[in-house]
Amino acid sequence: MKDYDAETVFIGNWGRFQQIVFFLLCTSAVPNGFNALSIVFLGDSPPHRCLIPDSANITEEWRQVSIPTQVVNGETEYSKCRRYRLELISNFSALGLSPMKDVNLSQVPLESCSDGWTYSKEIYQSTIVTEFDLVCDNDWKQPFTTSIYFFGVLSGSFFSGQLSDRFGRKPILFITMAIQTLFTFFQVFSPSWEVFSVLFFIVGLGQISNYVAAFVLGTEILTGTVRVIYASLGLSGFFAMGYMMLPLFAYFCRGWRTLLFAMSLPSLIYIPLWWWGRVEEAEAILRAAARKNRVTAPEVIFTKTEGEQKQFKREEFHGILDLLKTRNICHVTLILCLVWFTLTIGYFGLSLNTSKLHGNPYLNCFISAATEIPAYVCSWLSLQYLPRRLSTSFKMLLGGGILFFIQLVPPDLPSLAISLEMIGKFFMASASAMIYVYTGELYPTVIRNTAVGACSMASRVGSAISPYFVHLGSYDKHLPYILLGSLTIISAASVFLLPESYGLPLPETIDQMPKRERIKCPCLSSEQKNQQKKGKTHSGKILAETWM
Repeated sequence: MKDYDAETVFIGNWGRFQQIVFFLLCTSAVPNGFNALSIVFLGDSPPHRCLIPDSANITEEWRQVSIPTQVVNGETEYSKCRRYRLELISNFSALGLSPMKDVNLSQVPLESCSDGWTYSKEIYQSTIVTEFDLVCDNDWKQPFTTSIYFFGVLSGSFFSGQLSDRFGRKPILFITMAIQTLFTFFQVFSPSWEVFSVLFFIVGLGQISNYVAAFVLGTEILTGTVRVIYASLGLSGFFAMGYMMLPLFAYFCRGWRTLLFAMSLPSLIYIPLWWWGRVEEAEAILRAAARKNRVTAPEVIFTKTEGEQKQFKREEFHGILDLLKTRNICHVTLILCLVWFTLTIGYFGLSLNTSKLHGNPYLNCFISAATEIPAYVCSWLSLQYLPRRLSTSFKMLLGGGILFFIQLVPPDLPSLAISLEMIGKFFMASASAMIYVYTGELYPTVIRNTAVGACSMASRVGSAISPYFVHLGSYDKHLPYILLGSLTIISAASVFLLPESYGLPLPETIDQMPKRERIKCPCLSSEQKNQQKKGKTHSGKILAETWM
């Protein structure tokens, strides 16, 4: 067809049909929101220390001092992985000796927790850490479990687009939603960490495939400014709503198996929707849309001229190597991969770190999720009014700078440190939402999908690494902020080397790609204002109707 938007203009942009599609597809992202970060509560490690079995024949006095203390981040706490040799402690107790008075504990040898561990139940009844003892020699499994999930997301990102193109958007949307729901439920019965991890990989595969299918389906059905709002704010906003529901679920379901069961239920409401609007062709969809919007469809909707058919036959195949074909496109690709990689590490690193912050982990997680709503609104406004290069780089500089300087906050002001981290999360989330649109505007139509897919793969590698950034905090609580802040500032500086796409038509060929120019004043010219005034007014009206 010559121009999909022009061919379908008769049904309008925001009728009853578009409102139904917009709402249903957006709400499909809600389960994705609380599944994507569920490991924050499923895999949290509560305070623990070596278990001294009740069968040990020692006095209460010796039982109280059987675990050595150590200083961690300036605070004294019990050792998590070592205890005084229980055989010697039992002998001292039997001889009636007193600790520190008759026995110098610093000279008593230590041993590992051969009888297991005892875990605090002040916050959680159980997590996979307490269930499968993922501590001490096995503590490497904590970040690796999260990485396994994101490797599933990485695999889903690679296959979901191809499957959608071959079998259709709607079947893949529902199949992947079923995969996410069923395998989340199967995790409830995991007998071991290995089984849990395999199932978690499959959940990650279904989660991203479901999200991508909904994103593609919505952008293909919706048109004009509604499409922009859906892509930049709608789906992301409902994802954030699901993320905000996660701490609520976790607060009432303190055991990890109960939490997984509760998380598997909401997606079931989508089963009846499979039969809603079942049509086989695009033209049938549009005629049904016309009836819902109470307009009359033309007798012939799609037309294809002879010249367009010949052009389609002559269309060249463009692969991933074309992203490195010329100096300009190679330059753009490398920088965008770095930016996507950095933003994803920042987003997931800060999100996964909420359970380790000072204070209530449920409240911290909710605040972290709530910051995303204004962040996405900010990104939408930035896309409407500001140059891409300047606004993206500015947000990354602010986010990275704030994270870098968290180390300067005095230890007696933990609330200030948490506030700065949430502000950093705000800018990182806002920049992450913008980079999708910016990337699509820089690449030409012939390789746009390939380019976005390549950048998305780079971002998934970042998400798989992000748990290890969080894990570095167990060695030095400031180390994750220093590394992440430094990486973000470097990436923000590289954004200035990208071309500007604001106010320019989308390139169709590689030769039409914008070239890097000097940074211009963000003020719009009168011509740009006239071109965008109508679109902004309409999109604002749609946004108000959607969220009210």
